[in-house]
Amino acid sequence: MLTIGQLASYAGVTVRAVRHYHAKGLLPEPERDRSGYRRYDAHAVVELIKIRTLADAGVPLARVRELLGASEEEFDAAVADIDRRLRAEIRERQRHRERIAQLAAGDSLALPPEAVAYLDRLRELGLPEPLVEGERDAWILVAAQLPEQMPFYMRMKQLQLDDPATVELYRDLAEAIAWQADDPRLLVVRDRLVGLLEAADAAGWEGEDEEMSDELAELLDSVFMESMPIARRLLELLEESGWRGWTKLERI
Repeated sequence: MLTIGQLASYAGVTVRAVRHYHAKGLLPEPERDRSGYRRYDAHAVVELIKIRTLADAGVPLARVRELLGASEEEFDAAVADIDRRLRAEIRERQRHRERIAQLAAGDSLALPPEAVAYLDRLRELGLPEPLVEGERDAWILVAAQLPEQMPFYMRMKQLQLDDPATVELYRDLAEAIAWQADDPRLLVVRDRLVGLLEAADAAGWEGEDEEMSDELAELLDSVFMESMPIARRLLELLEESGWRGWTKLERI
C-alpha cells in the first residue's frame, strides 16, 4: 500500500495534482488507515496514470471521467473527436505563429518586397527614420487598395531616387518635419518641388495616378497634413506657384 507521495511518484505527478484529481472526482479517495493516512493500491496507480496520460494529451478534465468509464467503441470515438479538436487548435496556433513572424518582419508586414526595397534605399541614403516611417505608412495604405499597381509605383520611386534633386527634396522634407508653418525655409522647399514638377511636366512624364481613387488620395493627403506642421502652408505655396494637391499633384 502506498502513501499519497509514493502514489504521485509512481504516476509521475505531484501530490497537489493527486489532490486536484480527488477534488474533481476523477480519482476516488481511499479511507484512512488506523494511523490517519490514506493508502493507495496498485489500481489507484493505474487509474492515476490513465488520468495523467489523458490530461497530458490535451483532454479536458471534464471529459477524462467520461473516457475512463467508456467502452472501447465510445473511447475510440471520443479520442477521434479530441484529435480533431487538437488538430484544429494546432492549425490556429500555427496561424498565430505566422502572424507573430509577420509582426517581427517589420516593413514587410503589409508591404510587398519592392516597397521594402524602396524603404531600405531611403535608409541607405541617410534619411531619418520618421520620414521613412511616414513613407511606409502611406504605402501601406496604397498597397491595401492598389496591390497590382505597387510594382509600377515602386519603379517610379526608385527612378526618382536616382535624381540628386529629388533626394535633396527628401532631405528638405525630413528637416521640415520639425519646422513651424511660418518658417521662411519653406520657400526653398517649394521652389525645389516646383522645379521637379516643371521638369517632369516638360518631359511629358505621365504617371498612373488615375488608378488611385480620389478618396485614397484624400486619405494620403490627410496623413501628410497631420504629420507635419508645415504641410498646409506648403500646399498654399504650391498653389501660388500654379500647382494643386499633394498625392495627386496637378497644374492649376
